Amino acid sequence: MLIGIMSDTHDNLPAIRKVVEFFNGEKVDLVIHAGDYIAPFTAREFSRLKAPLKGVFGNNDGERDGLKNVLGIKDEILELDVDGMKIVVIHGTDERIVNALARSHIYDVLIRGHTHKYEIRECGRTILINPGEVCGYVTGVKSAALLDTKKREVKIIDIESRALLGVMSL
Repeated sequence: MLIGIMSDTHDNLPAIRKVVEFFNGEKVDLVIHAGDYIAPFTAREFSRLKAPLKGVFGNNDGERDGLKNVLGIKDEILELDVDGMKIVVIHGTDERIVNALARSHIYDVLIRGHTHKYEIRECGRTILINPGEVCGYVTGVKSAALLDTKKREVKIIDIESRALLGVMSL
């Protein structure tokens, strides 16, 4: 399964359009959002995804009831079992929680956002993926990740230039 991973879209509609176009072009099977959508009006852009969208709330998601109604976001933590891989998704506001989940030996993959900095790293037996920021407001780089569960590979991509920013085999 090919999973598109994004975070920190922060109401940037042109950037959301780009990431949706990118994920649709890659023919992802599932899209995961690690929080900070911000407002429900972004749902129009996310509705153009050709794959299901799952995600968690971030610390800046103020209109949670609206996001729940239009995008189905329900919680601050999401657990998935995909192709035998245990995946947990959080926004990652509290580094103590990020580190505890990574060290728990429960999950194969931990997906987080919040820092706006893309990253792929090993934490014991868990791979931590931060796709960076779609909005590009903090780092100037609009990035997202692709997780291929069959190839067992993660890539971070600049969604504007389509340049490969990082890759790791699981």
